[in-house]
Amino acid sequence: MASRKEEKERLRQARLEAERGAAHDARRRLWFGYLVAGLITAAVIVGIGAAFVTGGGDDGGGDGPGASIDPTTGVVFDNLDPDGREGTALPVLAGGNLDDAAEAANCKVRRDRRDEGAAHLTPDAPVPDYRSVPPSSGNHSPEPLADGAYQTTPSPLNYVHALEHGRVEFQYDPSLPEADQLAIKGLFDNDPAGMLMFPNPDLDGAVAAAAWTQVLNCESFEGASTLAALNAFRSEFRGRGPEAIPF
Repeated sequence: MASRKEEKERLRQARLEAERGAAHDARRRLWFGYLVAGLITAAVIVGIGAAFVTGGGDDGGGDGPGASIDPTTGVVFDNLDPDGREGTALPVLAGGNLDDAAEAANCKVRRDRRDEGAAHLTPDAPVPDYRSVPPSSGNHSPEPLADGAYQTTPSPLNYVHALEHGRVEFQYDPSLPEADQLAIKGLFDNDPAGMLMFPNPDLDGAVAAAAWTQVLNCESFEGASTLAALNAFRSEFRGRGPEAIPF
């Protein structure tokens, strides 16, 4: 039978062991708290950085899933508003090649247009008389337009340079109903790398797509069939400019 002294020692050891266990648990909770706080801080910093790139405001000019303009791909111009509108969900798009998709949408594919040159002009030079609508090649500004969706029409001097870098551009008549614009925006948002989208009041029809020496013209917007034609154009020509800049 244990003596009184032995029992006190046993109880003391048990107490010390419990205290060590409690201290260990407290340290674990403390370090976990530090980890969570660090992750929250990092998320806030990333969020602030993203907001800085995309711009602010609730008027469609800076917020939204497709508003980001990628400054690593070209020049971000202060006079151009990013398109922060949320595009509509994509319908199921028909497969097939570009020619079949264009025919189904009553669009015309104009392949291998004559290369009109690629010399650099001064940034404030007059816009050349490009031979295709929309332009698909030609002399241009040394400042390429950064990838992204815009609500303001950019200068051809800048977006033609983007075409030289292998970009594909979705363009639409600004009078196109907003529902149709948002349908195109949904297609853009679905795969925006190496892409630009913006209104162009000089189009001959409702919708167009351009790549270097390649053009798709659509007289009207026919819903899913037009989206399928735009998607097929993107798949065929994106990344095929004479200066293939990575995206």
